[in-house]
Amino acid sequence: MYKIFIIFLLIGLAVTTNSCRKHKIPILTNEDISKVIKDMTEVMIHDVTNPPLAARFYAYTCLAGYEVVAQNDSTVKSMYGVLNDYPKINRDKKMLGYNSSLSAVVAMFKTAEKLQPSGFLIKDYEKKFIDSCRSSGFNDDEINFSIAYADTISKQILAYAKKDGYSKISNFPRYSIAHKPGSWELTPPAYIPPIEPYFETIRRLTLDSAAQFNPVAPATFSTNKQSKFYKLLLSNAVKGGKDLTQNEKDIANFWDCNPFAVQNEGHMMIGLKKISPGAHWMGIAGIACKIDKKSFSETMKIFTVESVGLLDAFITCWHTKFATNRIRPETAIRAILNPNWKPLLQTPPFPEYTSGHSVVSVCSATILTHYFGDNFKFKDDIEASFGIPPATFSSFNQAAKQAAISRFYGGIHFMDAIDQGIKQGADVGNWVLEKVAKRLN
Repeated sequence: MYKIFIIFLLIGLAVTTNSCRKHKIPILTNEDISKVIKDMTEVMIHDVTNPPLAARFYAYTCLAGYEVVAQNDSTVKSMYGVLNDYPKINRDKKMLGYNSSLSAVVAMFKTAEKLQPSGFLIKDYEKKFIDSCRSSGFNDDEINFSIAYADTISKQILAYAKKDGYSKISNFPRYSIAHKPGSWELTPPAYIPPIEPYFETIRRLTLDSAAQFNPVAPATFSTNKQSKFYKLLLSNAVKGGKDLTQNEKDIANFWDCNPFAVQNEGHMMIGLKKISPGAHWMGIAGIACKIDKKSFSETMKIFTVESVGLLDAFITCWHTKFATNRIRPETAIRAILNPNWKPLLQTPPFPEYTSGHSVVSVCSATILTHYFGDNFKFKDDIEASFGIPPATFSSFNQAAKQAAISRFYGGIHFMDAIDQGIKQGADVGNWVLEKVAKRLN
């Protein structure tokens, strides 16, 4: 009888121990993916990463995490055969003992480390993440195997990124300012040279060409008071100045997202740290995944498709900008109407047509609406740490339209650049959904 009691006691202890172990198995969530994006954004602010380049960083980083998920979740399809020139991502089938979610996050970190100039800062974030995983219950073997697996995937994604042509841009001739009536000129206060004038030359992820969604030509520059351009000019001269309502000023400031903003302090010019428009929308994607309680795999897919859309949106927008090379409102108004006129927001350092915020925001909203629906309410507090109060939106499209019109209120875009930017963004967003999202399903 005593022996039977001992046997039952041992069985009970084994069951209890087993139960505790199962209970302690860590589960990574959508917030772990969002945290990598937030960490990347912090480093981009530190590096003053320009908006198109930021989109490139996000896209390849998300692809690294996505491919790990695709290899371990039968409901998720690889991007092989989906994206342009995308290779078959291989893994050693003998590699065992890893946690796929942990590997996916680490693959993102490792890819971002190599892509971003201050990759050592990303490495610090990776170390903190791994330490937190160890504290939450992952054992050393599981962590080490996961890191090894992540490393093999990251290297293949980085090889794909290396072949996109971005590294060749530095060999192109220095961009020459046209100095013609109606063409873009450097703008105050810093007179920064044009940002990424050759970005259109890099490989698109889904588009057939950078010119695939060319908009109609912008209003032709003219000093004739009856011309379309002059009427656009007058409209900006009023709304970009003192006649803005407080609400319009708040909208402009909320969506500023200008990494190149500076202010004069005596004889010094100080840079103001701000995120890019792509970073803002990647943040919104994270908010939506958290609200909707998306699974780890679903979140990885949404972030990846969103970042693919961002990169192609910037490529096509930048093609249009430097092809049309149109003058900014600030330059035109000062030359024609009022030499002392200033816009509410600082003018970014690249040509005016089309509006990048409009293109990127509407493209992002189109993609996120596909995943979350049209009536998705969310509170956008992405820039709360910069002192910008949160705003609540009833849909992604409402947010995108507000982001677009904010550039008019800010005095840095003409209305036709915004209207055509909205159309261009929708075209790219729908194309990405057709080429990627629907094929993945």
